[in-house]
Amino acid sequence: MSREQRGPNEKLGTVLALAGISNAGLARRVNDLGAQRGLTLRYDKTSVARWVSKGMVPQGAAPHLIAAAIGAKLGRPVPLHEIGLADADPAPEVGLAFPRDVSEAVRSATDLYRLDLAGRRAGGGIWQSLAGSFAVSAYATPASRWLITPADSSVARSIDLTDLPPLKVGHSDVAKLREAAEDARRWDSKYGGGDWRSSMVPECLRVDAAPLLLGSYSDEVGRALFGATAELTRLAGWMAFDTGQQEAAQRYYIQALRLARAAADVPLGGYVLASMSLQATYRGFADEGVDLAQAAVERNRGLATARTMSFFRLVEARAHAKAGDGHPAEAALKAAEAWLERSRDGDCDPSWLGFYSYDRFAADAAECYRDLKAPRQVRRFTEQALSRPTEEFVRSHGLRLVVSAVAELESGNLDAACAAGTRAVEVAGRISSARTTEYVRDLLHRLEPYGDEPRVAELRERARPLLVTPA
Repeated sequence: MSREQRGPNEKLGTVLALAGISNAGLARRVNDLGAQRGLTLRYDKTSVARWVSKGMVPQGAAPHLIAAAIGAKLGRPVPLHEIGLADADPAPEVGLAFPRDVSEAVRSATDLYRLDLAGRRAGGGIWQSLAGSFAVSAYATPASRWLITPADSSVARSIDLTDLPPLKVGHSDVAKLREAAEDARRWDSKYGGGDWRSSMVPECLRVDAAPLLLGSYSDEVGRALFGATAELTRLAGWMAFDTGQQEAAQRYYIQALRLARAAADVPLGGYVLASMSLQATYRGFADEGVDLAQAAVERNRGLATARTMSFFRLVEARAHAKAGDGHPAEAALKAAEAWLERSRDGDCDPSWLGFYSYDRFAADAAECYRDLKAPRQVRRFTEQALSRPTEEFVRSHGLRLVVSAVAELESGNLDAACAAGTRAVEVAGRISSARTTEYVRDLLHRLEPYGDEPRVAELRERARPLLVTPA
C-alpha cells in the first residue's frame, strides 16, 4: 500500500544517487530487511521508481526500512526527512542518547524500557518502525564520552513526593536484579536470545529496574543499582543482537554503557564496548570494531582482571581478523592467550565473565583463522573448543560445529564437513538464535558447488525447516 505526494521525491532520488544504490538494489535491500523482521515484502525496481518519480509513499514500516537500507550503505543514520519521507508515521529515537547528566541518563534508559514493552504488546512491531537502522556512527559519542569520563561524581538520588512515600532502594533490591541477570545469562546460553524465557529481561527492566532507578538511594546503593541494571540492559542488547534485532541491540548497548558509567564500573563498561565491537564487526564494520575493542582495553589497563583483559583482546582479534589484518589479529590473539594464562582461580573476576574459559578462547580463535582463511589453524582450535561440549552453552556449541564444518570443507573433507554441519543443524533446531541460523546459512552457501552430492542435498533438506522465513 502507498499514498501519493505532490510531485517527484527529489530528496530520495538524490540520496540514492549519493549512496550508489539502484532502484532494484534498494527494493532488494528493503525486502531483505523486512524478512529479517518477519515481514513479507515484494517491492521491485518499479516500486522504487514510483517512490522517486511520482512521490508515492509506502505505508507501514517501509519508510523506515528504506532509511535503514540507505543508512547501512552510507554508514550513518538516515532520518526520514532527508529522503523526503518525514510525513510518514514518526518513529522514536529513544535509546540513542548518552546524556552527561545522571538524571537524564535515568530518563533515557527508562524511556527505552517502556518502549520495548509497547513493542512486545504489539507483537514486536515497534522495532520494525524505529527510525534508521544499525549505524556504527551512533557509537562514536557514547564511546568517546565514556573514555573521557568513565564515572560520574555522584549518583545519589532523593525524591520528595507529597502524596506517596518515596521508594527507598536498598542492597536487597539490587541483589534481586543481579540474580535475575544471572538467571538470564544461563537461559540465553542454553536456549538462545529468542527463547521466551529470555524475553523476560526487558520485562524485568521495565517492571523491576525502572522503578528502582526512579527511586531514592544513597551514592553507594546507587552505584550498585546502576551496575546491576547495566548488566541486565547489556543482556537485553545481546539477546536482541542474537535474534537479529540490531536496532534494538544498539539502543540497549548505548544505555548499558551509560549506566556502567554511573556505576563507576570501568570493566563493565569495557564489557559493553566489547559487545558493541562484536556487533559492529558482525555487521561489516570491522575497523570500528577494532576501535571499540581497543577502547575497552586501554581504559581497563591496571583495573580489570587478567581474564577480563584476555576477553577484550580476543574481541579485538575478532575485529582485526574480519578486516583481513592477519598480523594485528595474531598479535591480539597471543596477548589474549597470555592474559588468560596469567589468570588464577582466586582472581576477583566479575560474575558476568563466567562464560569465558580456554574453550571460549579456542572457539573465537578458530573464527579468527576462518576469516583469515587458515583452515589448519581453524581445525586445531576448533578441536580444542569442541573437546568438552557442555549443555550449559548450547548455542556456542552449535556455532563451533559450523566453524568446524567450514574448516573441514576448506581442507577438502566434504564428508567431515557434512557430518559437522548435520550436528550443527540439530543443535540449531533446539534453540532460538538468528545468529546460529545465519552461520548455518553461510555453510550451505559454501556447499553450493557440491549441491549434486547426496550428502549435501541431505544436509540442505535437514536445514530447510530452520531457514524458513516466517510469513
